[in-house]
Amino acid sequence: MNRNEQKILALIERDPYLSQQEMADALGLSRPSLANLISGLIKQGKILGRAYVLPEENAILCIGGANIDRKFHLKAASVHGTSNPATVTKSVGGVARNIAENLGRLGHTVQLVSVAGDDPEWRYIEEVSSPYMDTAMTKTFAKSVTGSYTAVLEPDGEMAFALADMDVYTALTPEYLEPHRSKLMRAKLLAVDLNCPKETVQYLQNLASSSQVPLAVIPVSAPKMERLSEDLNGITFLILNRDEAALRLGISIHNQADWRRAVELLLAQGAKTVVVTGGKAGAMAGDRDGVVHFPSIETKHVEDVTGAGDAFTGGLLHAHLAGHDFRKAVQLGMLNAAKTLASSETVRPELTESLLINELEELQ
Repeated sequence: MNRNEQKILALIERDPYLSQQEMADALGLSRPSLANLISGLIKQGKILGRAYVLPEENAILCIGGANIDRKFHLKAASVHGTSNPATVTKSVGGVARNIAENLGRLGHTVQLVSVAGDDPEWRYIEEVSSPYMDTAMTKTFAKSVTGSYTAVLEPDGEMAFALADMDVYTALTPEYLEPHRSKLMRAKLLAVDLNCPKETVQYLQNLASSSQVPLAVIPVSAPKMERLSEDLNGITFLILNRDEAALRLGISIHNQADWRRAVELLLAQGAKTVVVTGGKAGAMAGDRDGVVHFPSIETKHVEDVTGAGDAFTGGLLHAHLAGHDFRKAVQLGMLNAAKTLASSETVRPELTESLLINELEELQ
């Protein structure tokens, strides 16, 4: 679909009874031009006649960040206070967007719900993302700047530090989501990252509880943990790392006993399933049946750590939706993360459902 077609679908999603003249005025098009675009959408099966009824897709909705990622790869170990030789690469990122691409590559119907600037950066993100997800529910603002994330990576692929400009996501409010309420309630699964404001996360928890839609919450960084509600009821999957869990709970995690206790405390706060990742130490994961430690999957070469956490989430959610048990879901998530560590891309381009299953069989 082209840009105008995506905007038309977004308008129809908000109000399927708009007249063609009202839509034409909203988009700055002539009515005949709009009529031609609508005719094309009907032929594509994107809308189903008057009143422009949208087909049921039972899609996964990923809500949160869609960024431009810039990675500076240092040629030698970083030295503070001076210039460091490096090469730079640009790619698309954002936690919600990365999870959406993982799930899209794994065969799911995915829609990205985000906000961005009306700028070349968003158009680049849209172009790269569109084969794996529908971006029609993402709104652009003329006076805003698309989110960006800049990482400085050591020669071994580990992160030295990172910078994030995410101010645009303050517009991801409950009021922004409310016109899409019926679509949210019909979703196969909702995945939200903590680029969203706290009240938006709470709105989605309430909606998920009332409509029995699975909800996954994924923190972006430790400083954004304050956006997670005290009450975790309504959250089906809470996926975070040890630093984020320690900050949330006000505890230190020094050993496996501390780690296990962190999962138990988060489960007690209302989340149905909790996974606390620990990098090379593996993951501690639990639900009402107990807490289990999963050793890490060995990665001989780490190309880039960026995107590994999102790959874990994508693999785990895919396995859950495919009907696999909890243990296998965590294993598939860890495997997808390990393979992504060895890739120079934030989402590994070879990923498919059959490949992931074959990789797990080879591992076993």
